[in-house]
Amino acid sequence: WTIALPGELAPKPRSLSHVQAAAVPLTALTAWQAFFEHAGLSKGQTVLIHGAAGGVGVFAVQLAHWIGAHVIATASARNRDFLQALGANEVIDYTTTRFEEVVHDVDLVFDLVGGDTLERSWQAVKSGGVLVSVARPPIAPQDKGHDVRPVWFIVEPNRKQLIQIATLIDTGQLRPVIDTVLPLSQARQAYEQGARGHTRGKIVLRVPFPSC
Repeated sequence: WTIALPGELAPKPRSLSHVQAAAVPLTALTAWQAFFEHAGLSKGQTVLIHGAAGGVGVFAVQLAHWIGAHVIATASARNRDFLQALGANEVIDYTTTRFEEVVHDVDLVFDLVGGDTLERSWQAVKSGGVLVSVARPPIAPQDKGHDVRPVWFIVEPNRKQLIQIATLIDTGQLRPVIDTVLPLSQARQAYEQGARGHTRGKIVLRVPFPSC
């Protein structure tokens, strides 16, 4: 049992186990709020997603595809087929290709990486476009500051959005991706694995049910 505010709770998707459902709230809400609260992503627009194979990224690819956007994802080569199956129209191998040399004038960049990737993203977004990052606040270069809207945000609990996400999951339009399931006793290993990067989707810790 736990204590929580009603507005922060939502029913578990019926089609998921508890372990699968654990991979949903933070990651799916982050992608949902980035696209539909902060950037206004809509059908026919083009979005570039960095870190597309990670926990938030896999939901971002699926939600952008669901809304009818053209989805360009950056990831390693091993994730190409995986991301295309989730709905990516194009996958750029960031280890061999500088995305800003081949991607131009997108409506939205969703950055989940930060650092140099975030800085180079200004070159890919069009005038009047949006650059959203959850890694750190985007600071526009002088020649871009007047025509690209930078957004940084922290995800917030939202019951209504979780219910909408659950509906998409239960109707087969969205699915969580889990890289590894570990017992709570291996929390340190899970943290270290996540810190190394290159996980596909989420790492989930299984909490043992206490005996009565």
